[in-house]
Amino acid sequence: MTKPFPFWQASRRVLTSGGFWLAGLLMLCWASTSYGQNTAASDAGALQTPDQFLGYKLGSRFTTHADLLRYVDHVVQHSPGRMKLQRYGQTYENRPLEIVQVATPDNMTHLEDIRRNNLRLAGLEGGSPLRQQPPVVWLSYNVHGNESVSSEAVMQVLYDLANPQDQQMQQWLQNAIVIIDPCVNPDGRDRYAMWYNRVHNQMPNASPYSWEHHEPWPGGRYNHYYFDLNRDWAWQTQQETQQRIVLYNQWLPQVHADFHEMGPNNSYYFSPAAKPFHADLTAFQRKFQNVIGDYNRQAFDKNNWLYFTRETYDLFAPTYGDTWPSFNGAIGMTYEQGGGGPAGIAYARNDGDTLTLAQRIAHHHAASRATIQATVEHRDEIIREFQKYYEQARTKPQGEYKSFVLSGASDPGQVKALTQYLDRQQIKYGYAPKRVKTRGFNYTSGKTESVQIEPRDVVVSMYQPKSTLVKVLFEPRAALEDSLTYDITAWSLPYAFGLKAYALRDKLDASGKAPSAATVKGSGASSDKPYAYLARWNGLQDVRFLGHLLSQKVKVRVAEEAFESEGQKYMPGTLIITRTGNESLGARFDQLVRAQADSAGVVVQAIKSGFSTTGGDLGSGSVHFVKQPNVAVVSGQGVDPTAFGEVWHFFEQQIGYPITVLGSDYLSTVPLQKFDVLILPDGDYSDIYPERNLETLKAWVRGGGKLIALEGASRFLANKKDFLLKTKPADSAATKKADPYKLLRRYGDADRSRAEDRVQGSVYRLQLDNTHPLAFGYGDTYFALLREPLNYRFLGEGGWNVGVLKKNSYAAGFTGVLARKQLTDTFVLGSQSLGRGQVVYMGDNPLFRAFWQGGKLLFGNAVFLVGQ
Repeated sequence: MTKPFPFWQASRRVLTSGGFWLAGLLMLCWASTSYGQNTAASDAGALQTPDQFLGYKLGSRFTTHADLLRYVDHVVQHSPGRMKLQRYGQTYENRPLEIVQVATPDNMTHLEDIRRNNLRLAGLEGGSPLRQQPPVVWLSYNVHGNESVSSEAVMQVLYDLANPQDQQMQQWLQNAIVIIDPCVNPDGRDRYAMWYNRVHNQMPNASPYSWEHHEPWPGGRYNHYYFDLNRDWAWQTQQETQQRIVLYNQWLPQVHADFHEMGPNNSYYFSPAAKPFHADLTAFQRKFQNVIGDYNRQAFDKNNWLYFTRETYDLFAPTYGDTWPSFNGAIGMTYEQGGGGPAGIAYARNDGDTLTLAQRIAHHHAASRATIQATVEHRDEIIREFQKYYEQARTKPQGEYKSFVLSGASDPGQVKALTQYLDRQQIKYGYAPKRVKTRGFNYTSGKTESVQIEPRDVVVSMYQPKSTLVKVLFEPRAALEDSLTYDITAWSLPYAFGLKAYALRDKLDASGKAPSAATVKGSGASSDKPYAYLARWNGLQDVRFLGHLLSQKVKVRVAEEAFESEGQKYMPGTLIITRTGNESLGARFDQLVRAQADSAGVVVQAIKSGFSTTGGDLGSGSVHFVKQPNVAVVSGQGVDPTAFGEVWHFFEQQIGYPITVLGSDYLSTVPLQKFDVLILPDGDYSDIYPERNLETLKAWVRGGGKLIALEGASRFLANKKDFLLKTKPADSAATKKADPYKLLRRYGDADRSRAEDRVQGSVYRLQLDNTHPLAFGYGDTYFALLREPLNYRFLGEGGWNVGVLKKNSYAAGFTGVLARKQLTDTFVLGSQSLGRGQVVYMGDNPLFRAFWQGGKLLFGNAVFLVGQ
């Protein structure tokens, strides 16, 4: 029998008379964010099983999110002093996000002390930590909405945690704090559950051909904006993730398990994980993956359930619910049950067996219990290794580089966006106090060379609690032990944010002052009525600023050539907001411009004259009005849901500019002349645009429309009449010289052979023509995150090759040998005129997962500046 932790007794020793009132105050603040604190049990009678409460047998139908939360609340209300329900946020569709904290009455009374001590163990809160601490186990369910078994299984897990007759579970709880997130993605879950409950047969039809096994577009996997929340842990672009990570960082659990589903013909996956493992996973983390795997194996062997390990699901990219927690000191786990959206209540598998929802629930339920048991029975080692992990992070950080520096002279908006991102990650940073010449890795050149650090450059030191996460996010090239990986292989923040940066082998002083936050500068800044405001065009915040001004009916001009005004140089793309032309706004003009600059985080320069000392004056023919575009985007069957979601999210959440969503099923009836810009996200457009519809589309472009084609949409247009984008021909010489024995390949090497053609989210340096509006705001290069081997010719006469790959363009990540050949001398970004309109080709998607900040200005250029 395990002996419970007397943590609550030990904690009294650290609550001095001066500190007791503070702890009480913090407990009060903590409680104020919670509800359902169960001071008394519900009057509704005894604790009910899920079947009793729901009125149907668990596994016989899908439970809506509202009914799931009703049962969660019922269990909490019947567990006074042992469970707390905390609402930590809401989804884009306003569904609540909740967790349940579970502990013994003694530990629950001192839950805030335990939480704060856990942070002391990590060095993230002051004071001496107590080594005697119950480990924290956080179990997350239903991050993918149509992997719906998770939130069915969690109801049984919660019942077990609350059931006093379950002596084994109650004994485990003597030695652990358990946090349950019953549904990470409520919007996606309800999209799936409500559809399934509407279409399924009264007697579930197991035939894979039945309607109930074929979700309509876009499926329930994604959140409201069709983002994959399981690929957002590191980037935190979505509201659900941002709110969850705030709470996660307040706890820093020792174990985090994420519950999923895969295809219905698979069995069950648990650890150990597949290769590649990221180099910064510790030996203990790898070892304990095996330990928890052994506990699961015993449970599954006992029941004769099929499972597999060490396949498919690796631990490399930091985006996931197993890797990101691992880089924050936890043992991160993924569980995958065969089933998913196609499985429904019952599914006839290829092997002749019928997979039922009840079976899927049983498997996730068993894995949940095994995870808690493994943690409890190794609690001392887990706590010791957790503290060791953070001690080494602070005092002996791993890796070649000890400081990362981001140039403060880069775009201020992008620098601010990065520091805000670091704040969300609990990563500490400072500013260089003086100029320093040293040697370091230059991300721009890709070489180790002499570099110069300037005052107020951002400095991120590796000597801090989150140093492992710092290394993972900043390292120029992550060491990849195996090319067969599940996701992207490059993500370094300097590339993602498009910032000039260096990696240094030495610790750098970071005691300098932060830069000024003023948004209005210049000789006319103090004047009530300056001649004009100038805003540099460098990043997403500038696109947001422009969009807000246009929506407020402020007339804005853009400079197509460089110029100098009042001692300051301005590059092409600079926004010019003159008083002339905005007279109708009257006294509101200055207030609007300044307010929108402040809201967008943009620095504007107030000037007293329209004269330019070099380049065109503000009334020059090289300065053009920016038209307020009416923008539409295609959505629906044929369009990749996540690609559409990235465009939708960009307009609604990132720049706050109106966009009209057009369904692919009725697109042919839409009068396109109502719109100035039409965006085609990645997808298969062969059914959306058959020949007759494509002619209609071209007629709209010729009449002055602007078509923006992303990824698969560009591929669809390639080689078609009137479109200048062409694919490169096959290498006939290579074909003639092909080795005939190459066909004699081994069956077992098939996956590895296919990797030769793949680009696993690799960073490449594009050569830019920054005199073209599509590349305004950039230098002569841009680091793109490529995910497929583009194979296009350079555009011919009448087209503009704005972004191309030449030789030696590779920067980071895995690219197969054949794909590398295709990514040499290839077109990536550009435009052509077609009649009075424009076609913008974006072979690469700069909005990918909303985290590649450096590419968003390209998309803003395509929407607002190209063709002006």
